[in-house]
Amino acid sequence: NLNIVLPIGISFYTFQAMSYTIDVYRKRIRATRNIFEYSTYIALFPQLVAGPIVRYSDIVQDLDDIDKKPKSEYFFRGVNLFIIGLTKKVIIADSIANIINPMLGNYADLTSLDAWFVILGYAYQLYFDFSGYSDMAVGLGNLFGFKFLQNFNSPYKALNISDFWRRWHISLSTWLRDYLY
Repeated sequence: NLNIVLPIGISFYTFQAMSYTIDVYRKRIRATRNIFEYSTYIALFPQLVAGPIVRYSDIVQDLDDIDKKPKSEYFFRGVNLFIIGLTKKVIIADSIANIINPMLGNYADLTSLDAWFVILGYAYQLYFDFSGYSDMAVGLGNLFGFKFLQNFNSPYKALNISDFWRRWHISLSTWLRDYLY
């Protein structure tokens, strides 16, 4: 039995460090000579637990301006996004979970209609949970002067599965496309 303790958000540290290294290698970005700037990028706490995966090239200007006063539009956008994300998570996702979790606990007693209700409820709970966390992370980033990219774009409005994947966890999809495939 191995008791290995890993830091929270290890996958995001890994994705960000890999994308930085690969982008420098491919000459898409210039390597920073500022260890504080690099460390800030790698350990950028607002989005380390739930995303989005942030690329160095997307925030290099924000990192360069870190010692300047944050832009007021970032602040107001940040507060707005954080409130929207918190609402998605606490009010919507948690309310759905309070309804479907007891049903999942007694799955053997579900009728076909109940099972469909649970499936759809879980799909919406997952979306509102994940996109809520992501909106809060983007909002926190904005509060600190960082402009993170959108991570969800109404995935349940997708016309097909590939459109759904383009709209769901956008930063992961594009990261996989650009660095894995």
